[in-house]
Order: sequence, then C-alpha cells, then structure tokens
Amino acid sequence: MTAHRRLVLASSAAGAAIVALDGTVLTVVQPTLQRELGASLADVQWTSTAYLVAVASLLVSAGRIGDRYGHQRVFGIGMLGFGLASAGIGLAPGVGWVIGLRVVQGVFGALLQPATLGMLRAAFPPDRLGMPIAVRTSVIGIAAAAGPLVGGALVTTVGWRAVFFLNVVPSLVFAVLALTLREPQQRRPDKSQLDLPGALLLALSLASLIQALVDLPGSAAGLAVSVLAALAFVRHERRTAHPLLPPDVVGSAAIRGALGMLLAASAAFSGTLFVVTYFLQDTMGLGPFQSALRGLPLAAAMVLAAPASAVVLRRAGARSTAGVAMVVVALAVLVLSRASGTVPVCAGFALLGAGFGTVMVAATQVVVREATVESAGVAGGLKQTAVNVGPTLGVAAGSALMAGSGREPALEILSAVALTGALACLALPGRTVASLTHPPVTGDRAGVPARR
Repeated sequence: MTAHRRLVLASSAAGAAIVALDGTVLTVVQPTLQRELGASLADVQWTSTAYLVAVASLLVSAGRIGDRYGHQRVFGIGMLGFGLASAGIGLAPGVGWVIGLRVVQGVFGALLQPATLGMLRAAFPPDRLGMPIAVRTSVIGIAAAAGPLVGGALVTTVGWRAVFFLNVVPSLVFAVLALTLREPQQRRPDKSQLDLPGALLLALSLASLIQALVDLPGSAAGLAVSVLAALAFVRHERRTAHPLLPPDVVGSAAIRGALGMLLAASAAFSGTLFVVTYFLQDTMGLGPFQSALRGLPLAAAMVLAAPASAVVLRRAGARSTAGVAMVVVALAVLVLSRASGTVPVCAGFALLGAGFGTVMVAATQVVVREATVESAGVAGGLKQTAVNVGPTLGVAAGSALMAGSGREPALEILSAVALTGALACLALPGRTVASLTHPPVTGDRAGVPARR
C-alpha cells in the first residue's frame, strides 16, 4: 500500500470515528449538561436534533461539492470546522450556545462524512475496496463502544465540557494534513454546475422529515412539508440539465437496494439500542456506565465482523452476505426482546453487532464500488443520509412503540423492520459481479462508466 493510500485510509477512518464518538458521548453528558446549564428537557433534546437536522439535510449536497472540488479538500475543511465547533461547545456559556454550535458542527460533519468514502473510492481500485471499508467499519465500532465508557468516565471525574475536547486535537491534525498535503490528480475535474435549487429542496425535505420524526406525534406539518419538498425535488431533477443526483447513481438498482437495506438496518439497530437502554437502566436498575459495559459484546462483534465480512463477500457476494446478516440482525432483536439477565443481553448484543457490522461493510462496498469516481461523493452522501435518517426513524418508532405497548412488542416490530432490509438485498449483485478479487463485468468502475 502506498503512503498516499495509507494516509487516505487513516483519514477516512479517523473522520468516521470522530463523528461516531461525538454521537455516542453526547447521550452520556446530556443529563449533567442539563443540570449545570439550567436547561429544560426540550433544550437538551435540541442539542441532538439540531445536529441531526443540519447533517442529514446537507450530506448529499456536500458529497456533490466533494465531487466537484476534491474530496480531500472538502474533508480538511469539514474536519477543521468540526474540531473548532467541538471546542466551542466545550466553552459554551449556555445551552443556546450549545444548540447553535451543534448546528455548526452538523454543517461541517456533513462536509467530512461523504468525503471519507469519496477519498477511498478515488484512492483504491475497485478490487481493493473491501479491506479499507472493513477497517473503517471496525474503527466506527470501536469509537461507538468507547464513547459511553470514555464519556461516562470524563463526566464523573472532570465534567461534561471535557467530553467535547476529545475531538479537537485529532480533528485539527487530520485537517492540517488534508489541507497541506498535495492530492494526486487521478481524475478529470468535474465542471458541471452545482444544482442549488435541487440542493435546497432536498435539504428542506430531509430537514422537515428529521424534525417531524423527532417531534412525534405532533409532526403532521413537518411530514407534509417534507413530502411536498420531495415531490418538488423529483420534478426539478427530471427537468434540470445538471441534476444533484447523477443518473448513474439513482439508476443503479444495486445502490438503491443497498440504501434501502442500510435504512432498515440502522433503524432496527438504533431503535433496539434505545429500547434496551431504557430496559437496562429503568427495569434492571443499572447506571449509564454499567449499561455501557453490557454493550461491549456488540462493539467487539462489530469490530470482528467487519474484516471477516470482507472475506465472506469475496466468496459469497453481496446479496447472500447481506441477506444473511439482515436475518441475524432480526434474530438479535428478537433475542433482546426476551432477554432478562446479563448473559442473554450480552448474547443479543453480540449477535446485533455481528449482523450490523456485516451489513455496513456489504452495503458500503456496494454503494462505493457501483458509483463511478465522478459520482463517489454523491453516492457517499446518500449512504450517510440513510445511516442518519434510519436511526432517527428507529428511535422515533421505538419510543412510540415502547410507550404504547412495552418493550417486547416494540422490539418484535423492529425485528420485522430488519427483515424488510433482507428483501432489499435481492437487488444487490451476486457473487460473480460483487467479487472483490475481480473487476466488475459491467465495465471499468475505476473511473470510466460502463457502456449501457
């Protein structure tokens, strides 16, 4: 592996890990933040919602910007802004500042996330993408596991502000590297116009959807705005000469299937974690740190499953690998719906981590591999949108179902959601096409679109 590819892999993994770590530690610090800043529960909820609205609404547009101006440059700007916003939150004098800076953090988070995949697509040939994607997924699992543990320890010993300084140094280091080191010229610059009306309509649709999901049940107006903006976006995309979503991306059945699978898997995954966390703390009487310890098998299984799934993908293909993994996710949710002690909870978490880690690698590999280099940022933005909207949908559903019918029925429905993702796997390529050791049979995906 060349020095440039090693740096790209390290940067991609670091960017993904920083975002994952930030999301997991926030849930640990929110109760303390509320007490020390004299905030209301609604204010604390907005520290999460503001970030989600900003990041989810801008991911696709940010990926398009990376396709046009270079993913390494956009990644550097995103990391720089994310790190500075994190430092600002750590120094914030009131909850209003925290919410505002979380919006800023979401904007820069939207810039860096698609770039982490776009850089991989540009740096690695299609037949060598499996290992980098598996490494990136393993690092995300480690960060997600470390977040609650590190966050809980820091809140207890130092205070909630220290949590937000965790991201500052690594963000600035990788930002400086990305902005100062020269990127090898590997593709023709994208000279097509940026579809600003399309970007605004998509942002409005996604932002309204996220807010509606967070604000259930009083969300009819938000859902209506989201649907109307989505319809206007589709109409605009069909008529414009420079669509935000390139035809080679939206026209790919494999990419659509992978996105549907990610949406279902991340909804079931996050909704289950939400419901089970309440069960551990409210029913079993565990504290946040003890609950985090019960979740360690999930992270360990996810970390181990990522490289193993790269091997399985080479032999079985994306369709079979992802389909079996989605069934494992559904089974894990069912196990957790009936778990009443530490051992069955840990077993359920281990199954959930193994299944979800495999799904992430398989789906990400399909999205990144099927997209051309010129559209890698948009494809990465769509992938990241799915894994941001999915959890919001899952938590909203889990919260409503748990309040209405209890833990077991809620998790049974979330298990059914995971099974719908198994149906989406039918659109994924089979073993011959998806093999990571042979070029795709449809054309050279390294930079030249296949003939159609």
